[in-house]
Amino acid sequence: MKIVVIGGNGLIGKKLVSRLRERGHETVAASPSSGVNAVTGEGLAEVLVGTQVVVDVTNSPSFEDAAVLEFFEKSSRNLLAAEANVGVAHHVVVSIVGADRIPDSGYMRAKVAQEKLIQSAGIPYTIVRATQFFEFIETIIAQFPTDGQTVHLPPAFIQPILSDDVADALVDITLGAPVNGIIDLAGPDRFHFEEIIRQFLSVTHDSRQVVVDSHARYFGAALNDQLVPQGNSLIGSTRFEDWLNRSIA
Repeated sequence: MKIVVIGGNGLIGKKLVSRLRERGHETVAASPSSGVNAVTGEGLAEVLVGTQVVVDVTNSPSFEDAAVLEFFEKSSRNLLAAEANVGVAHHVVVSIVGADRIPDSGYMRAKVAQEKLIQSAGIPYTIVRATQFFEFIETIIAQFPTDGQTVHLPPAFIQPILSDDVADALVDITLGAPVNGIIDLAGPDRFHFEEIIRQFLSVTHDSRQVVVDSHARYFGAALNDQLVPQGNSLIGSTRFEDWLNRSIA
């Protein structure tokens, strides 16, 4: 098959492109640097000629509410229209577990808007909602308020996953039949935020302390259990502790 990965130069995109090529599929890593820009529509018509499957793993360069909404809506509309013109048979997109349960976050609202566009486009699709990646733990910490050497964390759960496990799951989903629905994808272990952040800070010799604070916000939203999957989900094989020790080593 010919498969186009939009955002093919990103963390997940690179891994997915490599795995699909190893399986013998003609796989194109599409991004602005290769002349394909889903937001402006540049290069979409050309790159999608003869394409059976499109995987969208793009992310907005800005997390500001209006900017992120504009990014996901424009890029998705342009991409879906171009796919319809050439008869793409399967549209795969990576979203976020719990996006529809965190309406106070502008970023999550934008992801839900993207999902709705896909669901109404008439193209067979699979939405893969993944939990947060191990590699982004430092970025996650930066989202929470810090008072001197103290990081304030909500009394909530998180169930992160290794990006390699996401890429492995995406290979099977990309090569499989569209489910015309949502698949949740998470890591094997569920943590309280304070537990996983404290572990990360300890192993990385970061002297900051953590405190549980019910007022702490994540991308502007209050949290409880929204970031963990509900019901059946695909589970990655790599445990956070194993990855953390291996990465630090």
